[in-house]
Amino acid sequence: MTCGDGEQRAEVYGCAADRQQASIVFDVAADMVRMCPALSKRTKILTAQKRIIYTPTNSFYQVLSAEAYSKHGFNIHGVVMDELHTQPNRKLFDVMTKGSGDARMQPLYFLITTAGTDTNSICYEVHSKAKDIIEGRKHDPTFYPVIYGADTSDDWTDPKVWKKANPSLDKTIGMDKVVAACNSAKETPGEENAFRQLRLNQWVKQAVRWMPMDKWDACKFSVNAEDLHGRVCYAGLDLSSTTDITAFVLVFPPTDEDDKYSVLPFFWLPEETLSLRVRRDHVPYDVWERQGYLMTTEGNVVHYGFIENFIEELGKIYNIREIAFDRWGAVQMSQNLEGMGFTLVQFGQGYKDMSPPTKELMKLTLEKKIAHGGHPVLRWMMDNIFIKRDPAGNIKPDKEKSTEKIDGAVALIMALDRAIRCGLGDSGASVYDERDMLVI
Repeated sequence: MTCGDGEQRAEVYGCAADRQQASIVFDVAADMVRMCPALSKRTKILTAQKRIIYTPTNSFYQVLSAEAYSKHGFNIHGVVMDELHTQPNRKLFDVMTKGSGDARMQPLYFLITTAGTDTNSICYEVHSKAKDIIEGRKHDPTFYPVIYGADTSDDWTDPKVWKKANPSLDKTIGMDKVVAACNSAKETPGEENAFRQLRLNQWVKQAVRWMPMDKWDACKFSVNAEDLHGRVCYAGLDLSSTTDITAFVLVFPPTDEDDKYSVLPFFWLPEETLSLRVRRDHVPYDVWERQGYLMTTEGNVVHYGFIENFIEELGKIYNIREIAFDRWGAVQMSQNLEGMGFTLVQFGQGYKDMSPPTKELMKLTLEKKIAHGGHPVLRWMMDNIFIKRDPAGNIKPDKEKSTEKIDGAVALIMALDRAIRCGLGDSGASVYDERDMLVI
């Protein structure tokens, strides 16, 4: 683009995340020029400025780092933005692609990246657009998407899947190196997401996943709501802001040693903002709503009165002993529910209250002593959890660092705590009559 397009005074930029990466990209480009006698005669390499000038057309190639986003006034002929997922924000992307090439006849932008972990980033936005075009949901003839990566349903340990994500495997990348990385990830679960992201180009929820989703999926035991009629249960209520997801989860303690903790979740979103959230969040809320896994309330904000009435009706079907809730933002609803005859229990969101049931949830999952019926909204939220840990080893879900919504998971943890502490089914016995709270 700098030398071969015949464009007068072409401006071609290579974008990197920081100055160190920008220097690496520039050094490679400069070596390519030096190794070509024809280019070497016609170019000037300005190492200090990270610029290569092609003298016949007075065009140049310039490397920029993310700190250059404030420099406007580019007349761009070409951009190569490498490792888009490392960009700290969208500022440089917007400067380089939004109108900066309008004065050119044929501006061209190359966006190259490995998958990342932040689904709120500009990289994920571009990735989602590429997927939408490939799968026919969108049409844009100016955008040409190419994705080499494993699907979420693929077996990440299968060499055939590795080839799918790495077409030049065993040519530019040694098979032995991928085998070694895979074996290490098998032995160290914390490395699995890094392998998926860097070797298989899969978007992962966070650098270290808390809940092993294969173990969660193994607890997809059937939960029949009608069979649970009249059963003792405990609830967790995670009340959203007026425009977000509200979660209410019932946990039914086992009635005997062979029974499991049964989970029955409910979710609500405002009806009028549903389609907007689908487009913005790239989450299939509309599909879940049609399938009955998520409910909507009338208007553009969550109708708390509708949810209160729904819970009141649930109380006529199930024996809801307690409802655990986070006091923040739920004072009025908690008072209304108490007025309906429910027992409300304030549940702190710190380590003291959250750590024991969070660890118990993992234990029950690994032992297959919990049944969730494969509810897709709850599964999505479990896969979103990022865990925060204190120096003493206590843990709790971290809403700030979790990449997506985890309201249902938090409600489940609160309900599970009450179910474990208060009884074993209808017997009234507590598991803690026989042992202390589990500490991992």
